[in-house]
Order: sequence, then C-alpha cells, then structure tokens
Amino acid sequence: MRRQRRRRLLRYGGFSAIGAIAFIFILGLFLPSIPITGGGGLFGGSTPSGPGERMEDQGGTHIDLGQSHAPYSSVPATSGWHYSQPLAPVRWGQHDEVVLDEYRLHNLEHGGIGVHYSCPDGCPELVAQLAAIVELSRDEGLKVLMSPYPGMETTIALTAWTFLDAFDVFDEDRVKDFISSHESSSNAPEPTAR
Repeated sequence: MRRQRRRRLLRYGGFSAIGAIAFIFILGLFLPSIPITGGGGLFGGSTPSGPGERMEDQGGTHIDLGQSHAPYSSVPATSGWHYSQPLAPVRWGQHDEVVLDEYRLHNLEHGGIGVHYSCPDGCPELVAQLAAIVELSRDEGLKVLMSPYPGMETTIALTAWTFLDAFDVFDEDRVKDFISSHESSSNAPEPTAR
C-alpha cells in the first residue's frame, strides 16, 4: 500500500514537472513577441491616447533615397514614408542640423520621440533647456532625438508615432510627460526596436 502511494506520488510529480517544463518552454517562445515595455518604462504596457494631438496614421512605407511621396499630414511629420536601413534610423540624442522627416520617421517607427525647435533669430537658452531633458532621457536609455526644424508654426514641437504636441513657451513638465507617455509605446509599429 505504501509502495503504491509512493509510485502514484512520483508519477503525479513527474507529470507535473513535465507540464511545468512544457509551459515554460511555450511561454519562452511567445514572451519575446509580447509588448512588455511602453509608456516610457518597463511593464507600462499602455497604449497612450495623449498627451499631444493624435494625428492621421499615414503608414510606414519605406522608400528609396530621393523617392517622391505624398505630403505629410503634419509639420513635423508623425508617420508616413521614410528611408530604411542603412540610411535610417539616425543616432539618438542631440543633432545641431535639421534631420529630414524621411530619416527621423524611422526613429519614431521604433518608438522614439522627436524634440524640435524653430528659432529664426536663435534661442540658445531654449536649446539648452531642451538639450538637458534629452540628455537626461538618453542617460536613462530612452529613445529621444532633438533637432532644429525650421518653418514650424510654433517654437517647440514634440513628435511620436501619430502624436504631435506643438507650443511656443518652454514647459519642462510638458516635455517630460510627452516623452514618458510615448517613448516605446505600443502606438509605434516597432516599439522595442533600437
């Protein structure tokens, strides 16, 4: 009787162990494709509806260098036609030169954030304030790029895939909130790509 109980216990234990191993194996196959990052931090998992204005999704068609395409639906663009690798994405961080939409959109496709400014007469204080936030974000491993963007209707614009927040007066909390809400969010087609 005792021997039968022991065999039964070993048999159930063996089946349980095999089931647990199979479950872990199956979980390991599917876990990499489950979006566990988003909303600016690990395990955020949210799909933000703001801050900023939701823009028309113009898709993410890759085009060749110099290839023409339809106009973007916003300035700066938040989705649409863009260059593929090796032309884009561009390096994260601060850029002193204009980064054309066709390059920058690949960064947004990867869940990145664009921080843009337009100052025809120069604005070193604003550039320094925005650069400090971008540098801090990069130190935390966030995907953020900053560049001048002449011709905008406002002085500052923040972009994420299909989101735009445009304003004239620097607001540190507004910039940080946009970055933390949209960086690597599941709104982007490839939020976990670098």
